Amino acid sequence: MRQIIKLAVYSILAVSIFCSNAYSSKNNDVTHALAMHGEPKFKSNFKHFDHVNPYAPKGGMKITSAMGTYDSLNPFILQGNPANIGIIYDSLMVQSVDEAFSLYCLLCKTVETPDDRSWVEFTLRNDAYWHDGKPITAEDVIFSFNILRSKGRPFYRFYYGNVSKVEKTGPNKVKFTFSGKSNRELPLILGDLTILPKHYWKKHDFSRASLEPPLGSGPYRISDVKPGRSITFERAVNYWGKNHPTRIGFDNIDTLRTDYFRDRTVSREAFKANNIDLWLENSAKEWATAFNVPAVREGRIIKAEFPHERTAGMQGFVFNIRKSIFQDLKVRMALSLAWDFEWYNKNLAYSAYTRTDSYFDNSELGSRGQFSNAGKEERLILEKYRDYLPKQLYTQTYIPPTTIGTKNNNIRQNLRQAGKLLKEAGWKVRDGKLTNIKTGKVFKFEILIVQPAFERMALPFSRNLKRLGIEANVRLVDSAQYQERTDSRDFDVIIASWGQSQSPGNEQRDFWSSQAAIAKGSRNLTGISNQVIDELIELVISAQTRESLVQRTRALDRALLWGYYVIPHFHLPLDRIAFWDKFGRPKKVPLMGEATNMSAWWIDPTKEKKIKIHRNLDTKH
Repeated sequence: MRQIIKLAVYSILAVSIFCSNAYSSKNNDVTHALAMHGEPKFKSNFKHFDHVNPYAPKGGMKITSAMGTYDSLNPFILQGNPANIGIIYDSLMVQSVDEAFSLYCLLCKTVETPDDRSWVEFTLRNDAYWHDGKPITAEDVIFSFNILRSKGRPFYRFYYGNVSKVEKTGPNKVKFTFSGKSNRELPLILGDLTILPKHYWKKHDFSRASLEPPLGSGPYRISDVKPGRSITFERAVNYWGKNHPTRIGFDNIDTLRTDYFRDRTVSREAFKANNIDLWLENSAKEWATAFNVPAVREGRIIKAEFPHERTAGMQGFVFNIRKSIFQDLKVRMALSLAWDFEWYNKNLAYSAYTRTDSYFDNSELGSRGQFSNAGKEERLILEKYRDYLPKQLYTQTYIPPTTIGTKNNNIRQNLRQAGKLLKEAGWKVRDGKLTNIKTGKVFKFEILIVQPAFERMALPFSRNLKRLGIEANVRLVDSAQYQERTDSRDFDVIIASWGQSQSPGNEQRDFWSSQAAIAKGSRNLTGISNQVIDELIELVISAQTRESLVQRTRALDRALLWGYYVIPHFHLPLDRIAFWDKFGRPKKVPLMGEATNMSAWWIDPTKEKKIKIHRNLDTKH
């Protein structure tokens, strides 16, 4: 799913908000919003969301950072390494981050869908314009859908797969008709569609990467492009939607600049030197040790933790099971025993994390306990697949391998168990190297990483594997090479993550389906091609009630966990944000967390003046 909420640290907050099982309007009611369950929080006459300050001042500049580089301003295609330019575009509807999933009309004036969710029709506003002054039309909506599905990343073909027809039904009306089984999420998915200008792309090649700033309609436009160094956005003063209820209180800062760095350590130092205004920390060690600086002690840098209620999703060591050495379940189980989370958490992460034991952790969606104690629908679903799923799923509770974590040798018991599993799978240590008994092939692979911080997880894992006779080399590459290699599946093991929401849906196809396994650039990184999982995905998508969605998602979760496709890492139900004390922010932290609401922050002129004075003094000293 296109990420409704974009976060700076996408490696772990690749957390976009995915939803399904939408609120059903009765008798094809024409409405201003759609909600997942019940009715939207805000009525049709609402003035603004309650997690913003509607009187926030405008002005100032914010500088943030990104890792790697970019060579394209087209994020919709596989070619190139794109910058994140989502803020230049509007979508038909926008999400409230203080609700599990509610979308409110933006480019559309109203939305209509029947009880069975077999179609959705949007009536467009007649006062929405592109930055060049041309009106946004029904033709733009139809063009956007068709071009994304035909020439965009494979994700779009999976995501919009059940749309059978899109048509103009009136001067400002566009209707999407759906096929196949019930898919109650689709009206909301189409509401989240990014709208592109047809008249602009008729003169440009959509399938090619380009550094020409594209035409948008959103609250910002691209003002400066320095490939590999920075990208700058300026608030569009003539933005058509600046007084729209869904935009009031947002987009308060005049200039947004993102500086690119090859290394997070360098970027973090740039923040502490007041060259960057804001920092989202994904390392427990750095959060505990790297901010003992005068600016923090004096209160010029605010170091804060904001609790959130986002579903944790899954981060871990990801096996590429397209590779023959990882196709045996016993091999994957054995390798899972070689990562010592408890030792890592205590010695390298200041005991900050909770071990992840579900693809939908930190939510009611995650499977729990033994199969015999599962819900009725979950049991009925999985009983049908008893002959096709691992036997342990039906007899044991899934718990990631654990150790005491206080001494290095506590991993020994796990490694002995791993050795037995490898022997059963046809591997034996010869001359200190794990060797396949039949082929004589030595067990050797590469752990590909893109962030130096990941070495703290990968290197201890590699050392433990060496004790099993396995050579696991850790290789750090830049972001462009990493993207190319992961898109083309040229890797053995990587560290990756899948963000999840309170209400999973169509995006699960892109994550785990057989079709996605063979599509370049999909999110099915591990290469799962399993008919049972395909069917479980479709059951999740077609869930008619919240209760059914929970049960079906738990069934999918069990199947994924017992496939041992990933060695789970950990999660933290907090956003760790450090920022120079120049900002104002709303009093209310929304349901999805402060990191999802930072476009509602603003520059406080008085605070900014003090920060600038200190910056000048620091420079003189």
